[in-house]
Amino acid sequence: MSAAAQSFDIVLGEADPPLMKLATASLDKAVVLSRIKAERAVAIIRTDSIERALAAANAVIAGGFRIIEITFSFREASKAIAKLADNNEHDLLLGAGTILTREQVHEAVDAGARFLVSPCVLPEVIEAAHELQVAVIPGAFTPTEIYTAHSLGADIVKIFPAIKFGPEYLKAVRGPLPQIRIMPTSGVDASNVADWFRAGAVAVGAVSSVLDPELIRNGDWNEITKRTREFMDAVRAA
Repeated sequence: MSAAAQSFDIVLGEADPPLMKLATASLDKAVVLSRIKAERAVAIIRTDSIERALAAANAVIAGGFRIIEITFSFREASKAIAKLADNNEHDLLLGAGTILTREQVHEAVDAGARFLVSPCVLPEVIEAAHELQVAVIPGAFTPTEIYTAHSLGADIVKIFPAIKFGPEYLKAVRGPLPQIRIMPTSGVDASNVADWFRAGAVAVGAVSSVLDPELIRNGDWNEITKRTREFMDAVRAA
């Protein structure tokens, strides 16, 4: 067993304070969406191996994240989700990201994903998620894309990438489209997360500001945990 996997098992075996149970294993979209709204922050893990994905998950769990998205950026992404689901002593809500096909929808849900995220608006992915009654969060950027995703049945729309125009862009979009639940990613950090919530974000996604690809490659899990704590402190204070 790799050092990363051993670290993961050790952390999952440690005692943890009691958490509010919201039937995380349930596919009920209302339960899943309520959990996302309550927690308000999703750790998005994008890497190239199951060992690094599990070690990164371990690091953000230690820092306070309870909603984790594993992207389908490596071959064993579904196995990483299944491993987390099987050892779910922290009441995690697990999702799958970079979902691009109907087949990936089924693979992710079978592994234990309870919400699905895409980088763009893909009708067949939204349709497949509806068939399984799983929460779906497509990525969009322009008002047309955002409204198209919503009209196709997106439960939340991910503004991606959110880094270019910042919270003011979300505020402007929500002016004519206040009914759409929006979650920004790629551009959210501890210094601006309060601005995103003030602009109307239902939740935020933490990517490189917490899960810096270089830190993951170098195995600097302590630094990722430190950044996670800073990020979650900012979310709670917002």
